[in-house]
Order: sequence, then C-alpha cells, then structure tokens
Amino acid sequence: METPSTKSTLPLSEIAPIHHNHTEQNIANLIEAICGIDFSRDIDNCTSKSRTRHSPAKNDERPAAVLYPKTTAEVSKVVKACHERDIAVTSFGGGTSLGGALTATRGGICIDFKYMDKVVEVHEDDLDVVVQPNVGWVELNQMLEGKGLFFPPDPAPGAKIGGMIAMSCSGTNAYRYGTMKDWVISLTLVLADGTVVKTRNRPRKSSAGYDLTHLIIGSEGTLALVTEAVLKVTALPQNLHVGMASFGSLQDGVDVAVKILKSGHLLEAIEFLDGPSMGAIAQSGLIRETVEVAPTLFVKLAGSPQTVKEQMQFVAQLFSDHGANKVEFSHERRRIEAIWGVRKCLANALVTMKNDPSDLFLHTDAAVPISKMAELIHRSEKIVRGSAEGRNWFCASVGHVGDGNVHTAIICPQDAKGEAEKLLSGVQRLALELDGTITGEHGVGLKLTGLLADEVGDSGVDLMRKIKLALDPKCILNPDKVVRLEMDV
Repeated sequence: METPSTKSTLPLSEIAPIHHNHTEQNIANLIEAICGIDFSRDIDNCTSKSRTRHSPAKNDERPAAVLYPKTTAEVSKVVKACHERDIAVTSFGGGTSLGGALTATRGGICIDFKYMDKVVEVHEDDLDVVVQPNVGWVELNQMLEGKGLFFPPDPAPGAKIGGMIAMSCSGTNAYRYGTMKDWVISLTLVLADGTVVKTRNRPRKSSAGYDLTHLIIGSEGTLALVTEAVLKVTALPQNLHVGMASFGSLQDGVDVAVKILKSGHLLEAIEFLDGPSMGAIAQSGLIRETVEVAPTLFVKLAGSPQTVKEQMQFVAQLFSDHGANKVEFSHERRRIEAIWGVRKCLANALVTMKNDPSDLFLHTDAAVPISKMAELIHRSEKIVRGSAEGRNWFCASVGHVGDGNVHTAIICPQDAKGEAEKLLSGVQRLALELDGTITGEHGVGLKLTGLLADEVGDSGVDLMRKIKLALDPKCILNPDKVVRLEMDV
C-alpha cells in the first residue's frame, strides 16, 4: 500500500493518473440509476452546454448527457452516482462565462440547473434572500425593487447566481459595492461524492471554523456545486442619476477618471470605453442611441439630493476642464436605462465586429491597484495597437476604472490566434508587473491555467491542487479548470 503524501502542497508531477469511465454503457447505467430525473442526450443540446459564442470548444469537448435536477437532493443523487461510476461532471446556468469554464474537456455529463430557479425566501428585515442557483440577478432585482431592495453585482444580463458565485464575478457596480464574494452569506453545496453541506447560517458575521463559503466562491465548479445561496441585499439607491461624456483623447478620459477616484467623492459606478468600443456599439444596431465614436466616460450617482448635486457639479467641472463634449446627466428612468444600456451592450457589440463568423473574440481581464490603472490602459493600448496596425483585426479596451479592472479585446481571423493570444498574454503579464492580477472577474477557467503560477507562484498553484484533490480525489468536478491535473493538459 502506497504511503500517503505528508506534503502540504501537490506539484503537478506528483499527481496520480486520473481515470474517468465515459463508455456508452457506463453513461447508460448512470441514466438508469437516476431514474426520475429529466435528461437529454441530443447532440446539439449537449454541445450547447459546453461552450458559448465567446468561448468555443472542440467538437469532442461536450457532455454525453445533460441532466435537469429540481432539488438539492436530486443534484446529490446525480453527483453520487457519477462519483461511483467515475464520470466527470460539468454544470450549466446562464451560459455567460468566458475563458472556457464550461468546456467538458473530458466528456462526462452536464448538470443544467434551469429548473432550480426559485427565490426561496426574502427576509426584508434582515436584508437577505435565499435563492436557488438559476435565479438571474436581473430577475432578482426586478422582484426586489418593489420592496425597495437591491442586489448589487451586475455582470452580463443573462448571468445566474450559481455561475456568479462559481466565477466570483462583479460588474459595473463593483467600485461602490464590491464583488460577488462580498454579497454571499452562506451556501448549500453538493460535494464530489454527493455529500450535502451547508457552510453556515444567516448572520452577517461568524467566526465558526474555516470559511467554507469563500473557499467555494470563485472555485468555478471544481470543488462543489452550489444548490442554494443566502445573499445579502441592500436598500435600493435613491435619487439615482447617470452621466456620460465623450473626450477628444484617451488621456483626457483616463485623467478625469483618476481625479474622480482621488477626490473622495464615492460615486456608484465609473466606467470607461475607448473610441473603438464606442464605434462597435454605434455600428452594432443593438441600441437606438446616437453615440459619439470617441473615448467615453460613464458615471452613476446616488444619495441625498445635496450629495448628488455636489457630485454632479464636481464631475461636470472635470468634464469641462478636460474638453468633454456631448455631456449628459439624467435622473429620468428612461434616460438612465438608455445611457447605461449603451455601456451594458458592449460585449455583444464587440462580437458584431467579426468580419467572418469564424473570427475569434479574445480578451483580457487584467486588474491593477487604482494608482496604476492609467499605466495599464496606456501600455496595453501600445502593446496591442502597435502590433495589430495594418492587420484585419479589431481592437478595443473597456475599463471598470473605479476598481482598476481593464478588458482589452481583439477580434481576429482564426489563423492569427497564436499571435493575438501572445499579445494579450503580454497585457496580462504587464498587469502582474504592476502588482495586479490576470483575472479580475472572469475567472481562470481553461485558458489562464498556464498564467496562474505567474501570479501566485508554483507553490500557490500546488496548494490549490492539494485542496482540489482533498475535496474531489477522483477529479470529476469540472476537471482541468483553474489548476492543471495532467502534464499534457
């Protein structure tokens, strides 16, 4: 009998070979064992659960079946049966994730949470809600609005709570309210062997043992599946205003953003799009607004009338000092939705810039300390545009400048993939040089596993791998994401 390792970490070279059994007979046996739970084996349906239009996958990287549990008990039943049969498990919610997080690299089965979409409880006096994983944040806020409440994280409009927890996402409100990890109180989990665990109760604070909740947040479905969550909510922002202004140069817009951040005025959100981003929106046909194809700053303000007045006066003066044009502020709901809708449609607008359906949409998710945000934007611009000039590429940058998170995007033909990825890797390494991170909100997924060690070191990755194997010794939960499990993967 082999002596168990006493090391606190697990280098990739020491991991035991992984064995999955995805024969047709084993999958059929699984389906029979979970009799009563809805499933599909349609090839097109299985394929759709392993990719998004932003994150394509190879033709053979798809689950052999999609299962549709309705309760935590049914999820547990499925996962336990997969564990007994060495079948890999991926999961699916809104399908908005990036970086290959959904890819079924080894086949297996997919758990689709589409029937687990209920708001279980709303505790208005405690400012928390209990939800199932396929509740959408947009739909949750529509329900909470009538109660004067608000759930701040706001990633892609189609994102669901389970995926938002898995990816530790954020969005445009992160500057003011923090990211997903700041809004989760407790989780109900199904572990790799089917065991059900509740990480804690509902109080806002607890020091009872290890923080299992935050271990799972951002683990991308590699450690456990979330089947229920207790989320904090807060009072709906009052006296909401939004504003936008276009600038003659990237520098002017970045300078205004930095001055706002240093001013002490705490706005609700500060977002910055460069000229090409605005051009993509203008050409996309996704909005009715006529927009300036120029670097544009978007701001959101809320609070008492006096607070908003002071903030608006301060920001308007900065706009004027830096030669802004097409300046607009509004508190009318229709205009708020229209102005902020310009910013929120960007991801879909960028995809429309493909010259051919086969073109690739590649991007970074770098984030740096606020003081280095301007340098990240300018040097990223130089890295990408200098090399892309004269090519049939589209390049753009968008910044959650309030928290130093900048996305650089390249749309290019398939045959330019290697070169474009090399450029974007340079941007991510630049972020690390500036004391930043390779991913601020999209997660490591499949694409950034090779860069993770550059940020946390080999020992950091080896510790993550040790945790992965401790909770999932058969490596059935979303294998190959976050940490590599084999030398050639």
